Amino acid sequence: MMLAQEIIRAKREGRALDEAQIRHFVRGLVDGSWSEGQVAALGMAVFLRGMGRDEAVALTRAMMDSGRVMAWPDMPGPVLDKHSSGGVGDKLSLMIAPMVAACGGYVPMIAGRGLGHTGGTVDKLEAIPGYTTTPAPADFDRIVRTLGCAIIGQTSDLAPADKRFYAVRDITATVESVPLITASILSKKLAAGLQGLAMDIKCGNGAFAATPEFGQELARSIVEVAGGAGLRTRALITDMNQVLGWEVGNALEVRGAIDYLTGRTPREARTHELTLALCAEMLVLGGLAPDTAAARVKLQAALDSGAAADRFARMVAALGGPADLLERPEAYLTAAPVVRPIPAPRAGRVVGMNTRDIGLVIVELGGGRRLPGDALDMRVGLDRFIQLGDLVAAGDPIAVVHAADEAAAERAIAQVSGAVVIDDAAAPWESAPLVMAEVG
Repeated sequence: MMLAQEIIRAKREGRALDEAQIRHFVRGLVDGSWSEGQVAALGMAVFLRGMGRDEAVALTRAMMDSGRVMAWPDMPGPVLDKHSSGGVGDKLSLMIAPMVAACGGYVPMIAGRGLGHTGGTVDKLEAIPGYTTTPAPADFDRIVRTLGCAIIGQTSDLAPADKRFYAVRDITATVESVPLITASILSKKLAAGLQGLAMDIKCGNGAFAATPEFGQELARSIVEVAGGAGLRTRALITDMNQVLGWEVGNALEVRGAIDYLTGRTPREARTHELTLALCAEMLVLGGLAPDTAAARVKLQAALDSGAAADRFARMVAALGGPADLLERPEAYLTAAPVVRPIPAPRAGRVVGMNTRDIGLVIVELGGGRRLPGDALDMRVGLDRFIQLGDLVAAGDPIAVVHAADEAAAERAIAQVSGAVVIDDAAAPWESAPLVMAEVG
């Protein structure tokens, strides 16, 4: 007979857990036979003692097997996905799924909600009236098969062990453990029945991985554990020391994604570069292109022809959203009542941003959650955000705030002004690379 306290003791003493012990723990997460205190104790033991690759693979597979595991038999193309570790202004999933679908991939994207200062793909999509992020499994299957992509929310029957373990880790200061983050992300991705995964590991002052070293460690862990569990994965470590793109906030980011897909406005350079880089990895993983250069040509053609925008429009309609969202976004994406420019406090060059603080401004405005059950104000946020390296005159707008009332707008103006660093225009400036490293 296996005892929870003996498994905790083994890990506390730094011993490797075997598959039977790990499966006992994961069963206990789901059926409640491990108490909250025991789950917390093992989480802390792993946090302090770590896990070897074999242990992390076993934990990932056991958590994957704790619920429904999807299968995609008879698919005419590869089943692919992308996952981001979370950033500020990161709306890329909204463009990536339809772009890869337009190039022959099948993307069953099961996305998350906002966490802390980072926005969530599911929240963004719920800014579209009628869009359902919880379709019946048969509808999800049909939409992915017919359109090539569907973006929905986390379902309770996929990796249910992860949901309980994460909730305990969240309140016991054990979230930042590389093997536990790895198992949390990959158990859900493996349960979705994927054949290839592109990971975007954000790194910098707006990211969970604050340092390049932590980013590298997490990327290597995810690529190796995924490989050990039978899922081909590539990871890009990407810069999150500034807001990604021009918009932050739910409805504003949907509008930004529509503008990007349709090409109605010029595409913001960093957003375009990272979208192409991640999509290209997915096409190569799926055998849809021989290399990333060829993949980029296919992807650009899918944008230029309107094929990617068409997939997005059809996905929105299939999931209950308006059929003419792309033609008339302003009719559906509600505007905030107060829209105010944020003036630059001085002339010069933008040389820094406290990206995490900018993400928290969205929470303060009501566009992010303080508590898990909070309702969101989809209208609020920031757009026309200045980018690092840009030159400004005193009083020029560094961003535009969209707020529910004047008082909230005033607070946001003060907070954003304090989070953007402007130096003399003549100061030497060199932009950081967007993709810092590739792993896998």
